[in-house]
Amino acid sequence: MATKKTANMEIQKKNHTNVFQLLRKSDGLTKQNIVNTLQLCLPTVTQNINALCEQGLVTECGTEGNTGGRRAKTYGIVKDAKVAIGLDITRNHVSTVAVDLTGSVIYQENTRRKFEKSDAYYRYLGKMVRKCMTALQLPDEKILGVGIGVPGLVTADNQTVFYGEILHFTGSTCAEFSTYIPFPTALMNDANAAGFAETWADPDIKTAFYLMLSNNVGGSVIINGQTYTGSHYRSGEVGHICIERGGRRCYCGQQGCVARYLAATELSNMTDGRIADYFALLQSGDGQAAERFDTYLDNLAFTVNTLYMLFDCPIILGGYVGAHLFPYMDEIKLRTQRLNSFESDAEYLHECLYRTEAIAAGSALHFISRYLESI
Repeated sequence: MATKKTANMEIQKKNHTNVFQLLRKSDGLTKQNIVNTLQLCLPTVTQNINALCEQGLVTECGTEGNTGGRRAKTYGIVKDAKVAIGLDITRNHVSTVAVDLTGSVIYQENTRRKFEKSDAYYRYLGKMVRKCMTALQLPDEKILGVGIGVPGLVTADNQTVFYGEILHFTGSTCAEFSTYIPFPTALMNDANAAGFAETWADPDIKTAFYLMLSNNVGGSVIINGQTYTGSHYRSGEVGHICIERGGRRCYCGQQGCVARYLAATELSNMTDGRIADYFALLQSGDGQAAERFDTYLDNLAFTVNTLYMLFDCPIILGGYVGAHLFPYMDEIKLRTQRLNSFESDAEYLHECLYRTEAIAAGSALHFISRYLESI
């Protein structure tokens, strides 16, 4: 008897979840639409719709049909019933975003603030969270949590930076960052956060390697929609693969690392650190910019081909540079396919969908994803 009761509860939970997820992905459905799609009976659908409405997660959003009879009500989720906030911490900036239950970015702001391990800095982070909430008129109870993307390696519980040489903050904790943030918080490796955001945005890609081409170079391995962290939470660290023996010295202490050849600064240092200005210079026909980009693309093709030989999956080009690569994708694919031992094209290469704030968005999606799994 107990086993049967447990099985019935599991079925009820599954139906509840499926109805909500269908509405989340396909806004404005009638009960009959849901019956037809999920192959459930009308009383079951009605029961779950009513329960979700009582929870404040679903609401009537219109009507459908004009056959002369009563028009059927349509339902959709309350997108901002719950919201998560994401922060992206870099050497000189803090980016703040808010995402709703569909994963859409509903607020974003980038401010210049030099990183420092200080009470004043942590107070500033709390201020930015509150500023976001005020702008969206969000009460505390709507906030699921605050994800904090950082350029460092993070422990499995998302609470401690165990390698943070870029900002010299090894050992920093989530408790420190969240001193003035009165919500659940989690530290996220920047590349893993951005990679998660990209695969969330493209439901057709469940397994991929995300290559983050920012001022630091990182990577993320996503398998079946989940980030693969490796045995020591260091997977995807493409920035420290050697591509030139005895090459340039890297901040990690080694020589010839990818990070020293594909960092966004390799391009933006021609334009006072502004990557958008560099690409404007490139498009103007500047010879020096073109020469620099030619070298950059050769190093990118070599790195991408190496990754594809290892992972044999889609590769997403993101980060500060990735956001500007759309006009050059054919050339990148051409250079990469020349290095491929097995295929005659490089259609596995994808430009990023999040052109800005992927790290902050992915950090927030950590909480959205966990919440959706609980419904």
